[in-house]
Amino acid sequence: MYISILILPFLGSLISGLLGRKIGVTGSHIITSTCLILSSILATLAFYEVGICGSPVSINLGSWIDSEFMSISWEFLFDQLTVSMFIPVIYISSLIHIFSIDYMSEDPHNQRFFSYLSLFTFFMLLLVSGANFFVMFVGLYLIGVVSYLLINFWFTRLQANKAAILAFTINRVGDMGLSIGFFAIFALFGSIDYATVFSLSSYMNETAITIIGLLLLSGAMAKSAQIPLHSWLPGSMEGPTPVSALIHAATLVTSGLYLLVRSSPILEYSSTALLVITLVGATTAFFAATCGLVQNDIKRIIAFSTISQLGYMVMAVGLSQYNVAIFHVINHSFFKALLFLGAGAVIHSFADQQDVRKMGGLINFLPFTYTAMLVGSLSLLATPWLTGFYSKDLIIELAYAQYSFSGTYAYILGSITAGLTAFYSFRLISLVFLTVPNGSRTSYLNSHEANLQVIIPLFILGLFSIFFGYFSSDFFVGVGSDFFGNSVFIHPNNINLIEAEFSLDPIIKLLPTILSLTGASLAVYLYHFTPNFVIDLTETSLPKKIYTFLNGKYLFDVIYNKYIIGLGFKLGYSISKELDRGVIELVGPYGLSTILTKIGINIGKLDTGIITTYSLYITLSLLSLLFLIFAPLLIDTSLISEIRLIIIYLACFLLVIVHDHNNTKKFN
Repeated sequence: MYISILILPFLGSLISGLLGRKIGVTGSHIITSTCLILSSILATLAFYEVGICGSPVSINLGSWIDSEFMSISWEFLFDQLTVSMFIPVIYISSLIHIFSIDYMSEDPHNQRFFSYLSLFTFFMLLLVSGANFFVMFVGLYLIGVVSYLLINFWFTRLQANKAAILAFTINRVGDMGLSIGFFAIFALFGSIDYATVFSLSSYMNETAITIIGLLLLSGAMAKSAQIPLHSWLPGSMEGPTPVSALIHAATLVTSGLYLLVRSSPILEYSSTALLVITLVGATTAFFAATCGLVQNDIKRIIAFSTISQLGYMVMAVGLSQYNVAIFHVINHSFFKALLFLGAGAVIHSFADQQDVRKMGGLINFLPFTYTAMLVGSLSLLATPWLTGFYSKDLIIELAYAQYSFSGTYAYILGSITAGLTAFYSFRLISLVFLTVPNGSRTSYLNSHEANLQVIIPLFILGLFSIFFGYFSSDFFVGVGSDFFGNSVFIHPNNINLIEAEFSLDPIIKLLPTILSLTGASLAVYLYHFTPNFVIDLTETSLPKKIYTFLNGKYLFDVIYNKYIIGLGFKLGYSISKELDRGVIELVGPYGLSTILTKIGINIGKLDTGIITTYSLYITLSLLSLLFLIFAPLLIDTSLISEIRLIIIYLACFLLVIVHDHNNTKKFN
């Protein structure tokens, strides 16, 4: 059953990709969606058996590498952490498959699209179920490859090409750090199996553990779009909307978080690594929220929201609250998928328009989509008693309960980010649904609610966004809950859930909620009741510069292009011209063949056919031989004595051959 959870999406992908012409578009839809639905049913059973009943399963399919003391197996571990990640990955992927049936109905390459979607899901499942770091690395690497194929699905569009290459390149940067980290783990522990590594981590040198922790963080930063390796995520919006939903909600961006949570027994023994992780997460959350304030593309606003929420998750890891981090990953998956699919429904029904400034008044045309996006936005805001509230608010409270510099820093930025998140979420709701119509008349006349294939996923995700957090919070993050068992390790010194729940001042607890409500109210007021105020504000000097700076994403892209990419191209050109085509060619095969050819030509010139010349060569050779024999009497030749003996041996060997040859001729 457990292996079937992985194999079913892979089979669906193979059939849709390789037999697409045989089965047709409808066949591709039915087969891939059915495989995912069956896999989700099996994942639910696995969650019951492993998570609720507490019986982890390990499956060894066979040896992969067996060399001396390095033994790596194709082994899969289904513990509480794995089955918890299965829930959002498979559920959301199944719903996105169903959503895509209608959304991509007019695209001529449906089979290829559904094949890629299923393959993406399979590699994510492979990643989370691997029982050692190498199987995990295979999954991490391959989801990067398939993300390139999905973002670049419409490969005739130049922007899609650029976005896919950017995503692939930055993921390779993370994979480089990750591979160095895995080699460091093998060098330190002598194994890359979770069980061996985690059981030995408490006995290892803290400096070595810190280096490994930071290398793992570098991989997680690229996958989960943490500053400064974040710039690929907004660009990934160039792919179809279901791809954006899958990448941002359930697969690629959550893989970095999974990596950090899975490595908790390593990170817990390095306070430095945890400090860096906390600072990176809090800074990313604030940075992305400020950028999201001024974006005008509906999908990019939600994309920056994703980066911001990922910052919260990484912050929770840095605070040693791994169970809360994984709980927020699951909760966030549901309401972020809801927001993306809702945005896709809006774009699809409104003549493919993505600029929120050219919409407005759609509440009358798309009431169900409005309701779905409102539920998603309220859950994103951590509105009390909706799904997002049970994890996001808890992360901010746990940050304050650390009573340390990093905890206070995380609490302040987390609280401010909560207010900013509310502002840009309701800015989107106001500009798209509530304000006066700003689009073309034909767009409104053709605007309508989508088909059942779109409404069903939105409805199910809406239910999850409202109720999932309430029903599951007790066994994921409840006081005294041991749901995760041995799959997550929190050092006793870092447990402060009781402090966060029962000892904080009510104002400290309520501040994020107050800021969220303030931000939401301000956004509705500014964009619905006094829109001219915002327009007039951006025409003055200082606000205009701030707007440009935030809209330019802190000019990270400019810095990358000018100083890193530009210098990289120059360095590559110099290496190509001077090292590859210069030094390497001179001392490599080209240079060697040229030298040997020239030597052969010059030696050939010595064969003149004149007997006096040959006698001169014989005389010079004899003198050289005599010099080599009697050289020890004249100079110190201890360094070249072996060479001298070899030359004498060769000379004697040649003389014997010549003598034998002459005797043979005489005999004949």
